[in-house]
Amino acid sequence: MNRRLFIQKFGLLGAGMLVSLQALPYALLKRDKTVKGRVTDGKRGIADVVISDGYSVIKTDRKGNFRFTAHEHASAVWLSTPAGYEFITENHISRHYHILGEGNDYDFQLKRLNKKDDKHTFLIWADPQVRNKKDVKQMMETSVPDVQQLLKSFDQEKLVHAICVGDIVWDNHALFADYNLAVAQMGIPFFQTLGNHDMDYRKGGDETSDVTFKAVYGPTYYSFNRGEVHYVVMENVRYLGREREYDGYITPEQLQWLEKDLQQVSKDKLLIINLHIPVHDAVKNSADFYALLTGFKKVHVMSGHTHYNQNVIKNGVFEHNHGTVCGAWWTGAICEDGTPRGYGVYEVDGTDLKWYYKSTGKDRTDQISITLEKADEKLKVTANVYNWDPEWKVEYFVDDQPMGALKNEIGYDPEAVRLYKGDKLPVGRTFPEPRLTDHIFTTHIGTAVRKIRFVATDRFGETFSRELSV
Repeated sequence: MNRRLFIQKFGLLGAGMLVSLQALPYALLKRDKTVKGRVTDGKRGIADVVISDGYSVIKTDRKGNFRFTAHEHASAVWLSTPAGYEFITENHISRHYHILGEGNDYDFQLKRLNKKDDKHTFLIWADPQVRNKKDVKQMMETSVPDVQQLLKSFDQEKLVHAICVGDIVWDNHALFADYNLAVAQMGIPFFQTLGNHDMDYRKGGDETSDVTFKAVYGPTYYSFNRGEVHYVVMENVRYLGREREYDGYITPEQLQWLEKDLQQVSKDKLLIINLHIPVHDAVKNSADFYALLTGFKKVHVMSGHTHYNQNVIKNGVFEHNHGTVCGAWWTGAICEDGTPRGYGVYEVDGTDLKWYYKSTGKDRTDQISITLEKADEKLKVTANVYNWDPEWKVEYFVDDQPMGALKNEIGYDPEAVRLYKGDKLPVGRTFPEPRLTDHIFTTHIGTAVRKIRFVATDRFGETFSRELSV
């Protein structure tokens, strides 16, 4: 049974209909314990391609063949797309896997890229989190066109893919189909990560919370390669079996798989790990996770979930916790920390990585907001440098006179306070509240000042300027 017939038979995508747990097809499919297949370029077998069922990790032989005994809890077999090959997609959604039981042989056909992939770009979408068609409409009218416009600004030969780091929808799984349409319109390969709002509730415990996601998007953890980069997608949301209760946790089985997967990767590769809940402060067994990364020289973690933007370096790992596609749950154009809704843009050159935050509907140079507030007989000026990290330098100028550098503070963005503070704001969804952030810079100026300008220089030497007339 091919994947399309499989999906149609069980009603997983058509007309927004989703199966119940009782109709879960994995247990109904007859499958042998032995998993076998071949990876080819259409004619010849491809050697040394990593294959996994989430438990075993093996490589194809010199003719591209593989054979192993599937774990009893495995639901799919997938390949870790090797560097130099196109990603396997369907309407730009990654289809790097086969559902176990949908056939007898699990063959994969890869197509070699017609260009080098050591230089490429990837986007990180965090928390589109659409709950209804009104949210979908906003996404289709703002976020999707923004990505389309960004892609048009690139060299048309540039290789670009994207990863959504979870909360694709907001408990409404019928809207997976709308997200898929958004991906199709953006026109680049998209990989998906499971978020807490993408899970099945009230159908058991953690072991059954991902059945709908798996039916639509396949395995919840896997890897792939492009150029000198090894990408890993992981699931770190553990459902606790009660209505919407979960924590940040990576299962031992998944950590065991990650250890095996990383054994196939040279320590000098750039390692990009994608998951939903931030590891640095919200994953209970983060020490076990970090331990597996020992020896890798360049590791970046991409996360979402928080609805604010933050950069954290811990245990030598650089974690980028992204502002969201939906902002404050589609109620306003900024997140709870004042960061505009948007997404991360990452540029790869070999094992070197550069990045910036792309605000939806704004030029990429828009990296700072400035707010004026009265403070006694002076004016308090607050600058929010969205993607700040400790390597940035932030200076300010008053009436074109240099005033020196400012230190970052932990504080609230004044615009987020104005829009979200209080139990009656924002209208419609009143739960967003202003959030403390570490990328705030403040100073005070006299009322005779005519203009103030902030200049922020990122860790790559690129400068961003924002000026405000008083």
